[in-house]
Amino acid sequence: MNYQLPRGYFEETLLDILAIDSPSGYTGAVVERLRAYVDELGYETVLTNKGNLVVHVPGDGDKTIGIGAHVDTLGLVVRGYKADGTLSFSQVGGAILPTLDGEYCKIYTRCGKVYTGTVLSNSPSSHVYEDAGELKRDANNMHVRLDEEVANADDVKKLGILPGDFICYDPKAVITEKGFIKSRFLDDKMSATIILCVLKYMRDNNIRPAHDVCVVFSAYEEVGHGLSHLPGGISEFVAVDMGCIGLDLTCTEYDVSICAKGSSGPYDYALTSRLINLAKGAGLSYAVDIYPRYGSDVSAARCAGHDIVGGLIGPGVAASHGMERSHIRAGENTFKLLCLYLTSSNNA
Repeated sequence: MNYQLPRGYFEETLLDILAIDSPSGYTGAVVERLRAYVDELGYETVLTNKGNLVVHVPGDGDKTIGIGAHVDTLGLVVRGYKADGTLSFSQVGGAILPTLDGEYCKIYTRCGKVYTGTVLSNSPSSHVYEDAGELKRDANNMHVRLDEEVANADDVKKLGILPGDFICYDPKAVITEKGFIKSRFLDDKMSATIILCVLKYMRDNNIRPAHDVCVVFSAYEEVGHGLSHLPGGISEFVAVDMGCIGLDLTCTEYDVSICAKGSSGPYDYALTSRLINLAKGAGLSYAVDIYPRYGSDVSAARCAGHDIVGGLIGPGVAASHGMERSHIRAGENTFKLLCLYLTSSNNA
């Protein structure tokens, strides 16, 4: 079958999901938005205690396989108050901090107020600071400047801002006429959107997967334990997460990546081979790589002791954890490989 990504739905849904702030630990709003999309498609959903969204898709086989993407992103939290009324921060996940210098952000307080600000270097002006260009951009040398009339720590406390409040920076999402997708957090909201497109395509075309499918949208992947708990009965799970680009890697922004080995070791050889053969047989643009600095939700599940066959695929994303970019063709290739995988009857 010639599977076709519903491009309009993909682009609209991706931009919608990217616009919802959702660093690890603060994913309630984006999960509810995903749940609304899935409910509209008519699938059964369950929300786990830790905030993962589970979707059940009935199939024709006698076992359950799983696919999933994570909807949590990188972010910051308030660490404390500086004497001049700016905020110190702590990272949530592994953002490349120099890329945040000058980024607009929002601060979400536990009392329900939202403030705006800017992430800055402690030497933010070349007219004032001799080391403005050279100062290392890390958490010790950066701060958040609030868009409020504050002059000291007490002024900030009166606003209701507390340590642990989330600081969310702007994704700056753009889809160009040439099909490039530029945004933070394509890792992994692009993959989550691709899975929604697969669910929509199957419903619209009355396609049943070869086996029962459990889809998991996880909420803590960026901090390492998103899929440390799996719903029961899953024997095989394919994480859909970004493909890395650079150094000796072969993946590009137009490919679906098939990962053979990650930071926690090799993915299942037979499953990875099956994914490669499906991509090759369909003439997809794909790449097989290893990512020694990159774990996935399958890594978390296996390290937690789940007895599963695991694999990892996803769209190629450049400048990961920085100012990311991919292309619609990577989305199309990933969409097609997922459809082929779910409808193939030879899942082990």
